[in-house]
Amino acid sequence: MRPVQAPFPLTRHRRTRASSAIRALVQENDLGVGDLIWPVFVCDGTGVEEPVSSMPGVVRRSVDRVTEAAREAADLGIPAICLFPYTDPALKTASCEEAWNPENLSNRATRAIKSATPGIAVMSDVALDPYNADGHDGFVVGGEIVNDETVAALVKQALSQAEAGVDIIGPSDMMDGRIGAIRDALEDRGYKNTMILSYAAKYASAFYGPFRDAVGASGALKGDKKSYQMNPANSDEALRLVERDLREGADMVMVKPGLPYLDICRRVKDTFGAPTFAYQVSGEYAMIQAAAQNGWIDGDRAMVESLMCFKRAGCDGILTYFAPTVARALA
Repeated sequence: MRPVQAPFPLTRHRRTRASSAIRALVQENDLGVGDLIWPVFVCDGTGVEEPVSSMPGVVRRSVDRVTEAAREAADLGIPAICLFPYTDPALKTASCEEAWNPENLSNRATRAIKSATPGIAVMSDVALDPYNADGHDGFVVGGEIVNDETVAALVKQALSQAEAGVDIIGPSDMMDGRIGAIRDALEDRGYKNTMILSYAAKYASAFYGPFRDAVGASGALKGDKKSYQMNPANSDEALRLVERDLREGADMVMVKPGLPYLDICRRVKDTFGAPTFAYQVSGEYAMIQAAAQNGWIDGDRAMVESLMCFKRAGCDGILTYFAPTVARALA
């Protein structure tokens, strides 16, 4: 006698994948233009758009061209642009005073953007590495990256950016206590509405290489950043750092890099419920672009898929060099 065939399960999951209309109805996460922050590199000159060789499609822009980029971003619906300066090596010193110069590249670009496109939010980078002859995010004394002296300098840098009109201060240095010190200084100087998006869990990662090319830091770094950036093996530590930065006055927190640390994004969002961002860093971007240019992957699909991963992991927003490209694709 032939065995009786067991009935097929009543639930067929493929029913909800049968067409694009049904897939849209049951999709759990959405990626929108409002989720994007566009990192942009600023350089000296006029009319300059200089390609970054290790980041296909990314350029360094003079202030006038950054202003045009901000208008483009606003027209596409991108809510924020983040500025990173390519500082003249002659201005890089051990004392890093260019970091709080009211006329440095970042501050000039901020004022130009706010004048031309006041509706877009401007985010800044607070760290000494673009201005430091040693290439570190803090002062180097006797081979040590000193914490408290660096924090005092970061406060001056943050205040100069707030005075220029920055909406979102982005401390990326990973010094202890810098969020509380910056928040206190902003309050004391009347910048009560200036936000802080803390790079709360920033790892000592190999994925930053192309970024260092873009800001002219490749080859300048003496040693490594492992004494202040996080150990990639740690995750509980990230939660302690996020908790501290929120307690000290951060409005939003960031995990950096992005895709290799999606587990951290999810833990941060689930634990704190605070606005959580990730930075799809230069190495992540460059890998996708290089593979696409070689015909190894579908670049457009990989771009959107990689960004959707951040949303699935609980992120409220993403810093990505793909911002204008994906904004046009979503439109």
